[in-house]
Amino acid sequence: MKREEVLTEALPYIQQFHGKTMVIKLGGHAMIDPVILESAIRDAVLLQIVGIRVVLVHGGGPEITDKMKAMGKEPKFVAGLRITDEDTLEIAQMVLVGKISSNIVSLIAKCGGKGVGLSGNDGHMIIARKLTPQRVNISGREEEVDLGHVGEIEEVNPAVLNTLLDNDYIPVVAPIAIDRNGQSLNINADTAAGDIAIALHAYKLINMTDVDGIMNADRTKVYRRLSLSDAEMMMANGIISEGMIPKVKSLVKAGCEGVSYAHVINGNIEHNLLLEMFTDEGVGTMVYRA
Repeated sequence: MKREEVLTEALPYIQQFHGKTMVIKLGGHAMIDPVILESAIRDAVLLQIVGIRVVLVHGGGPEITDKMKAMGKEPKFVAGLRITDEDTLEIAQMVLVGKISSNIVSLIAKCGGKGVGLSGNDGHMIIARKLTPQRVNISGREEEVDLGHVGEIEEVNPAVLNTLLDNDYIPVVAPIAIDRNGQSLNINADTAAGDIAIALHAYKLINMTDVDGIMNADRTKVYRRLSLSDAEMMMANGIISEGMIPKVKSLVKAGCEGVSYAHVINGNIEHNLLLEMFTDEGVGTMVYRA
């Protein structure tokens, strides 16, 4: 497709999305590759410049693990789930808020935008409760495991986000929440992005990850469009599994609670965000309310 054709195709989408809110979850390899991350941020700033209200939510699990090892603390996982003791929580806050959010805000400024780094603690934005012990399979036996300072979201208060969006800032949210006693808790970034999208009555939720979209069981086909019921059926049948489950669960929940469209795209390929938003065919999977 010629450049002028791409621009012409983009115009009606730009007009349609003007003034609408989009929540973008940054994850995968982009979080550790500075070139990929800067490209994604540049695209997000472009969305904001053409009139879209953009909120960025990020993870940072691999960087937390790296920082822990560098500080001489061995990360502890049980059945793939991180145990977050007090030291681990402190390191997670340092990495997520002090390093990753700060870096993204700097990149937004470099690309001509205005960013503000936040965690769920700020303005009591994300209220969570400590997870109850989780039942996991360990060496063939089912056991209950306390994951420590890990939370599940009870509510999202979007007032701070709306104030920033109304003043042309891009909020950058780290997945740390607070409970009703003032204790910080680590939360799942995919879940946080979905719940923030619901609270903001967002038009779109976009999850940028390391895969091209939601695929069939053989991983040979990317579904370009799926209804909410199709996505739920694929999770129930085990076609969507492992690390994709929390991503798709958050998309489905958002769709069921008012978000018009949710997307999974490969964030490792430059400008995939723009191609998914502004072209007819798109490049990832769009989940929609039928």
